[in-house]
Amino acid sequence: MTPASLAAPFAGAFWQDLVTRRQALPTLPERTLLHAGPPLRGAVPTAIRNAAVVAALFEGLANSSAQALEQLRQGHLTLAPAQDHGVATPLAQVVSAHMPLIVVGEGDAARYAPLVEGPPPAARFGTLASDGADRFHHLARRVAEHLASAVRAGPVAMEPVVAEALAEGDDCHSRTGALTRALLARLPGLPEDILTELTANGSFALTPLMAAAAWRLQDAPLSAIGGNGVDFGLRPRGASQWRTAPATPPRGTLLPGADAGNALGAIGDSAVIDACGLGGQALGLAPALLNEWADSLPDYAARRRPLFDTATGTLDPEKVVADGRPPIINLAILGRNEASGLIGRGFHQPPLSLFDLPETVS
Repeated sequence: MTPASLAAPFAGAFWQDLVTRRQALPTLPERTLLHAGPPLRGAVPTAIRNAAVVAALFEGLANSSAQALEQLRQGHLTLAPAQDHGVATPLAQVVSAHMPLIVVGEGDAARYAPLVEGPPPAARFGTLASDGADRFHHLARRVAEHLASAVRAGPVAMEPVVAEALAEGDDCHSRTGALTRALLARLPGLPEDILTELTANGSFALTPLMAAAAWRLQDAPLSAIGGNGVDFGLRPRGASQWRTAPATPPRGTLLPGADAGNALGAIGDSAVIDACGLGGQALGLAPALLNEWADSLPDYAARRRPLFDTATGTLDPEKVVADGRPPIINLAILGRNEASGLIGRGFHQPPLSLFDLPETVS
């Protein structure tokens, strides 16, 4: 596969606006917070709970972390799957009413993803930072204002951004430095301080690409895919319910001092990127990752056949089952404990049985 062929599914995907969730989804209750992956069952993972506290403080729905936690416990704050509402959210980050959303597509076909904070500690890593709410106020005001002006003046085509990043060795999921540089180069006129801030955030381009991937998956065999730390799931085209399996932790590289036994199960809607042929499906163009994960990565070159639907360039469950190997989904590794946050990066392989769809689902 070449950079151009892997980028092809993103033809027609344009980042063209920035709106709040309330503007995008006006009928969604303000006390509903959107999380990654399928519906949660049982206890809410600490990482998502921490992100929900940050969101409640940002929204002014609670005056303290303790109050936010109590509201969550009593059901006054509710959690719902983001992709069921056309939103894709990274890792543990929850999306609240006034968070700014990247818009790809128009009208009912539009799909969304939130702007993200800079490097850790950050809410998407499940960190309950003391300045978490202030970071989102900064994003929602100053950063969003200038980004909105830039993309409205010149919507950004995502296909050439992806092709350029792949050619520089990004997988466009675990490695996004080139993706971010290529995207920012297409956003002229940003104030110098905003440009400096976004350039220093190597993950900035991840969520615009997530919105583009969610847009692409609308007419694909899989319309939603991701994990919530408890379960990993997918929603086939035309289905209203998710197919799920217990989420095992990603394998890969841990940060110094991190405990593998503390790793949370696979989490994040960024799996939509891999479902569109990037991330784990593009490792052949990312030699640095192949080398980093050499001791744990399955033989990438040993696949017997392509996994992609010919019409959309996205993962085809029938072809996955026929190949006999689950796809590789590149994901960051978060900790389960209260103060863990980001503990590494790696990949997840969902059970092959998830892709063995009933014949009635097409």
